[in-house]
Amino acid sequence: MSREAILAYAKKKYDTDPDYPWGKLSDYAVLRHKKNNKWYGLLMNVDRNKLSIEGEGETSILNIKCDPELASILRKENAILPAYHMNKEHWISIVLDGSVSNEEIFHLLDLSYDLTQ
Repeated sequence: MSREAILAYAKKKYDTDPDYPWGKLSDYAVLRHKKNNKWYGLLMNVDRNKLSIEGEGETSILNIKCDPELASILRKENAILPAYHMNKEHWISIVLDGSVSNEEIFHLLDLSYDLTQ
């Protein structure tokens, strides 16, 4: 799934425009609630070796909040990892390499939105 598809989904469903709080890291996009500014998603490009996954260079990931019990089940999938740079009990990172279906990503993003209201 592309970053653009995730941003388009967030805009259409939640009227969320991405926030880019780190000027020099323009590929780090935060998805926030309009009312309380809480994050429900974070799109990043991260070096694969920092995620302990095979390959060279960077990969796109989406960090989302997740119920801890569900997170422990999801982490058994190859493309769902303990969250990069977030609380690993409550957040997961989804590698955006096509391994996780668009439907599942959108469903998990919806859950994250609900958990962070």
